Amino acid sequence: MLKVVGFDGDDTLWRSEDYYREASAEFAAIVGNYADLADSAVHARMLATERSNLALFGYGAKGMTLSMVETAIVLSDGRIGARDIHRLVEIGKRVLQHPVELLPGIREAVSAVAETHAVVLVTKGDLFHQEKKVAESGLAGLFRRIEIVSEKDTATYRRLLDEFGIAPHEFAMVGNSLRSDIEPVLRLGGWGVHMPYHVTWAHELENGLGAQDAQRMREVAEASEIPAALAQLDALA
Repeated sequence: MLKVVGFDGDDTLWRSEDYYREASAEFAAIVGNYADLADSAVHARMLATERSNLALFGYGAKGMTLSMVETAIVLSDGRIGARDIHRLVEIGKRVLQHPVELLPGIREAVSAVAETHAVVLVTKGDLFHQEKKVAESGLAGLFRRIEIVSEKDTATYRRLLDEFGIAPHEFAMVGNSLRSDIEPVLRLGGWGVHMPYHVTWAHELENGLGAQDAQRMREVAEASEIPAALAQLDALA
């Protein structure tokens, strides 16, 4: 039987990507004063810059802000003014200051799962920002452990499972990202519940899952379906 269930944070427990999409639109409007957006493929250039900076800045709003500044300088051939660079910094600050808005039914779903399993939070991103979100969410008391990690890959999950003292087949992960929440856990022999969010960062859309992985995971449309999906996986486990 499953012993521990992990929950992702951003876009699983609370809204996140919406704020980054708003920031991206504001960024494009500013860069549009210096470059032809169609010719520059501004969003593609921004994504490429963010990916190249992940190893240096990590995930989150701070890394996004630095990547916006870098991309704007490149696309404007260095012509972007200090005032507009300051506007980019302010965009990043607003993302960091957004209030935490829980997704519908998620508090009830986590509470229901916590009645039958040990639940843990496994989220990635900037430490300060994630700690702030956890504190403001009001969910911290439901989790046995709260893990804020720099990356979600097989090595990270293997370390966590060792610390939890469980085998992979005794663990299931609930999250919106196939790349970060589901695939690494399945590769180790665990289980996954995928709850897609209505928007997802392009980087998180890439994954190597195939038809053979379907038997070890379930997909749900909303939080209220999570307990039943876990019950199905529990029976298989």
